[in-house]
Amino acid sequence: MPSTIRNPGAARNTTLLRRMRESRLFWPLAAWAVILAFDAIFIPGFFKIGIQDGHLYGNLIDVLNNGAPLMLVAIGMTLVIATGGVDLSVGAVIAISAAMGAVLINPALGDKLITNDILTKDATNTPLPLIILADLAAGTLCGLWNGLLVSRARIQPMVATLILMVAGRGIAQLITNGQIMTIYYTPYFWFGNGFILGLPVSIYIVAPIFVLAWLAVRKTSIGLFVEAVGVNARASYYSGISERNIKLLAYTFCGFCSALAGLLLSSYVHSADGNNNGLNYELDAILAVVMGGTLMSGGRFSFMASMIGALVIWTFTLSMYTLGVPANALLAGRAVLVLVVILLYSEQFRRVLNRMFDRKGARHDAAT
Repeated sequence: MPSTIRNPGAARNTTLLRRMRESRLFWPLAAWAVILAFDAIFIPGFFKIGIQDGHLYGNLIDVLNNGAPLMLVAIGMTLVIATGGVDLSVGAVIAISAAMGAVLINPALGDKLITNDILTKDATNTPLPLIILADLAAGTLCGLWNGLLVSRARIQPMVATLILMVAGRGIAQLITNGQIMTIYYTPYFWFGNGFILGLPVSIYIVAPIFVLAWLAVRKTSIGLFVEAVGVNARASYYSGISERNIKLLAYTFCGFCSALAGLLLSSYVHSADGNNNGLNYELDAILAVVMGGTLMSGGRFSFMASMIGALVIWTFTLSMYTLGVPANALLAGRAVLVLVVILLYSEQFRRVLNRMFDRKGARHDAAT
């Protein structure tokens, strides 16, 4: 009686490929690999890394340093989106945090704030630890405010965070007396421009935040509670999970991450601008999180995948700048990137892709 002999090795390979495609890290890593391959072909020297004054420099180092604030915001946004919400105010929170630090650095307040002789002094009457604490406290309070509106007042997340998105930049300008404040306090520059063991300080700031957040959600029950709230908030409530406190925690943590990003950005550019600090970061953060596989409806999430998504965005941005693409055309390029991400994560596209790979696997099995 004839029988069909199937190659067990080929079957295992097909199953392994399917599991890889279903991993949350697969698509962001694949997108990053495609962009890096493009850079290797069309941008000679993109991967060149040199040493100057004991510090590493190069495009890849710039991607890590410039992408650090977005990675921080993406970590916080991941937790918010995992609960089924969204935070549109992260850019404004960055501006508020930067403005708070700039005001405290200046050795004078009020009308004297705008005089050049005060702005150009490399001195401050406020201790640096207090400046950092005020930065983080301002952003965390903003996140707490969003969390209270969403969890206690039961306002839709998009509407609740839109309030601070609109008002936040006005608050930042009120803090700075409507001025673009240039910062001349050298110790403050270390966070955005300093180096440790040849690598940017910003990397050493992102790493512990990621590790602590990962430990909190994967080694405790918090991660399970967040995913349960995102999948079905009402069912989680009847299961004994405090849905309101989980959402409050998520938005407060997102505010903290945004404040830390504001500290890095203002330190890097040596200024606080209520109109431009953190501009469009809410859109980039949402894109990074969605690229990392976290559904906007909530549920399962991955901090690592979101961080890779942030690196994809910054690698794409730096590649376009290196090629000489103007800033206004870059927005169109990002729109294409958004479209590709939406297609990759659509259920219909994935079904088509799975069928295509399954057919190839079947033909390979038949041949062997």
